[in-house]
Order: sequence, then C-alpha cells, then structure tokens
Amino acid sequence: MSTSSLTASLPVPDRADRLRDALLAVGFTADGLLELLGAPAYAALARSETVPALRATRADGPLATLVRLFLLQRPVPHERARAALPLDEALADGWVVEEGGEIRATVDVRPYGGPEGQDWFIVSDLGCAVGGAAGASGRGEGVVLGVGGASTTLAGITVRTPVASALDVGTGSGIQALHAAQHATRVTATDLNPRALEFARLTLALSGAPEADLRTGSLFEPVASETYDLIVSNPPFVISPLASGRDPGARLTYRDGGMGGDDLCRSLVQQAGERLNDGGFAHFLANWQHVEGEDWQERLRSWVPRGCDAWIVQREVQEVTQYAELWLRDAGDHLLADREEYAARYEAWLDEFEARKTKAVGFGWITLRKSGADEPSIVIEEWPHPVEQPLGETVRAHFARQDYLRSRDDAGLLADHFVLAPEVMQEQVGLPGAEDPEHVVLRQNRGMRRATKVDAVGAGFAGVCDGTLSAGRILDAIAQLMGEDPVLLRDRTPQAIRLLVEEGFLEPARGA
Repeated sequence: MSTSSLTASLPVPDRADRLRDALLAVGFTADGLLELLGAPAYAALARSETVPALRATRADGPLATLVRLFLLQRPVPHERARAALPLDEALADGWVVEEGGEIRATVDVRPYGGPEGQDWFIVSDLGCAVGGAAGASGRGEGVVLGVGGASTTLAGITVRTPVASALDVGTGSGIQALHAAQHATRVTATDLNPRALEFARLTLALSGAPEADLRTGSLFEPVASETYDLIVSNPPFVISPLASGRDPGARLTYRDGGMGGDDLCRSLVQQAGERLNDGGFAHFLANWQHVEGEDWQERLRSWVPRGCDAWIVQREVQEVTQYAELWLRDAGDHLLADREEYAARYEAWLDEFEARKTKAVGFGWITLRKSGADEPSIVIEEWPHPVEQPLGETVRAHFARQDYLRSRDDAGLLADHFVLAPEVMQEQVGLPGAEDPEHVVLRQNRGMRRATKVDAVGAGFAGVCDGTLSAGRILDAIAQLMGEDPVLLRDRTPQAIRLLVEEGFLEPARGA
C-alpha cells in the first residue's frame, strides 16, 4: 500500500471537537482509564500487554466500549458504539468503520494527561497499543507511533517558558507540538513522513489545541533559514544497518533516519545553532557511538554548534549485541519463522558496528542554549540514576547558573551571598557513637537528585548559607572556628563553591 493511499484513508479532523466532547463525557481520560482498569492493568497496558485490560472491560458501559475500540482495537457491537459515540459522524469522518454489524477503529486514540491536568488524546497507527512498535511496524515504513517513554522524557526535559515561536522536528504523532502549543504563540512541526503530519493534525484537533504549521521534509529543510525560540526533536536516532543500506530488512522511518552511524543526530544538533534565536533552547533525544580509541565525550563536544552552551546527559550505554537485539525485537524480527533470515539481519547489525569500530551505543539528552558567549559552557556527563520529571525548570536553572558562574571571578564569588537549595538534605555517615562522621553527603531530593560528598568546611559552609552573610564572611568565621588561616581558606575554597553552585546545591541569593 502506498504512503499516499494510507494518508487518504485517515480520519478527517473537521468535527474532532464533537468526538472530543463524547470521549470526555464518558471519562475516556488518563484518570478515567486508571479508575476503570485498576493500577495493575493500566501499567500492563503501558507495556503493551492487553489481557488484564480486556478482562477489566468485559462489563458493558460506554467507557469500557471506548477502551476496547480505540486502545485494545477490538470490534464492538454497533449498539454499544452508538451509546458511546456520535457514531454517524465518527463513521462519516473515518474514525471508525462498520464491518458485519460491528464497529472497528481506524486509528489508535490514547488518552494523555497534560502537565497542568489537561485531557489530551494522541492519535497514531493501529497496533501501537496492542503490540508496541513491533505490532505496528507490519504496516510498513510509514508507520506512525503514539506516545512512549522517549516522547514523555523529551516533553519532561523541555524548558516551558512562554515563547513566540517553537519548532518540532520529526513530529510523528504530534506530542511535542501539542506541548509546545501551550506556551508558544506559533508552532511549526515537520516530518519526512506525510502520514505523520496528518496524525499530528488529528492529535492537535482532538486535544483541542491550536493548529500548527505542518511542513513535509527532512530535518531543517522545510524551514530553510527561519529561526525559533524553542526547538525540540525526538528524531529517528537508531544507529542501524537499515539506515545505511546494509540490512535486507525494510527501513522503518520512525526510527531509522537514513544516515549512517550517528550522523543524523550529529547533523541535527550542529544545524540547530543557526536556527535558534538568542536565548533560545533546543532539546533532543539522541544515540551516539562509542568508537574504539575515541573519547565519547569529545565526540559529542564536537557536535555543539558555535555560540551555544550545551548540557549533554548520557542516561544509558548498551554494548552492540544488546543494542542490536533491542531493535530487532522492536521491528518484530525475533518473530520471523525463518531463523536463518533473523540470523542474517542480526549479522548485518554486527557488521555495521564492526565497520564503524563501534563498541557500544549511548543514549541520552542534548540541550542547547543560544548564548553567543565567547567561552561557551559545555557540560557532558553520565547520569544513569533516577531523576524526577518534569525537569524543564531544572534545565533552565542549570543554564542560568552557568551564566552566573561565567560572570564571577573568585573575588566576585566570595563577595556574593548564597542560599542552600530547598530540596537539599544533609547525611552524615560514620560509625555509631563516633564523635565525628567519616564523611558528609549533600543530597538533592528533587530534579536530578544528585549527591556529593563534602568535607567539614563544605558542610559547614552549606549549612549556614541562608543569604545573610557573604561567602567570604562565612569562610572567615569557619576559619576562626577551625583554627585555620582565613587567607588560605579563601584561596582554596572558591572551586568547591563553584561546583556546589553548578550542580544546584547552592543558589545565588536574589540580587547576587
């Protein structure tokens, strides 16, 4: 089936508001699903396991009908569908079809809770809820997936300050464009797959969001030299032989970007700098190669465009066999009856990595901020530990602290006042009954949830930072208490203060 015919078969959004009203009226929302299904079945559905949800929707009722129809993709009797939907309109607009007296959905419609309690709906291809990517990928390379862990991660790390313009590159079913529409005056969304743009249009319409400017094309081609205050992208970042033509399998547009290795992610990041307005943010999810004889952090540092600060966080690393198996399962190749064909595809992945001297693949977040600074701040770190989403404010504050630190020499730092971040707790570790702890740990209970070991000076300094005294005055008092030379203490402590500020344990007091 051609891409154009698949696009033509999609619903039309003209009366999406009527369908939305009907869905909301019966509680077809994220909260409503949790109440109907119960926590175990709801969690199982997020893992693409449908049996618990099928059991929970055996009883009659409009909400159970909609869950079976749009999420579990099971046919429902005509009379049950009519009780839950404006059926004649839904049939005419193509949201459902009638076959043998039963009603079937033509698309997956998934309730999705917005950050401020909004009730949204993500529209995608059938098969995504009942079989994950593998369940949908049988439709061919033009498949459009719904909401998943990657898309919610990107939405969570995005800075949400009001902006005039936002760009979603590779919009897919429109999740990032939907979020951006809440705080951007103008939203542009692009995708190489024209079906994806139609799904994005449906998602925005069914969620009651403003329309976006939808454009077809690869990466930044559709926007030429236009610039934006916010750029977001969950691109087809998978490093696969499908992208470079080594694998006999079919390329999947939603994950294989058509460039070899990590070139697509590199190109996207490097080209974003000239599309950002001053002070603007760009957020990406990405994969990158760990190449033999090359430092992965230096590889990523070379991606950062001129004039931009960057914060790059590696969340996970997989060696190449694990990575290949993950994406073979994603495509459903592990279900092939011909085991020799599966082995050949597996070999193609390993051949690709061997040719590129790739020993592992990293996954993480890349954030750029257009600063124009002569000496940009580029922080690249590995952080596989749990974090608290959403992180947008944490990301914004990170770059604000970089601006502050860049503007202060040591003398200026010691003249300023600081406060301990409100979520920071102090832990003392040592033997029971000991007079002094072996070491002291400062721990964040929110955001990145960092922990750092500090010495007695660092613990004492952080403990009295309430904005009243300057850093230098605090160090003088500590020197007197500990019998140290205040001049030497002032000389050796600023670097430790900088680290505590950079990682968010200390905040400059207002006016600093």
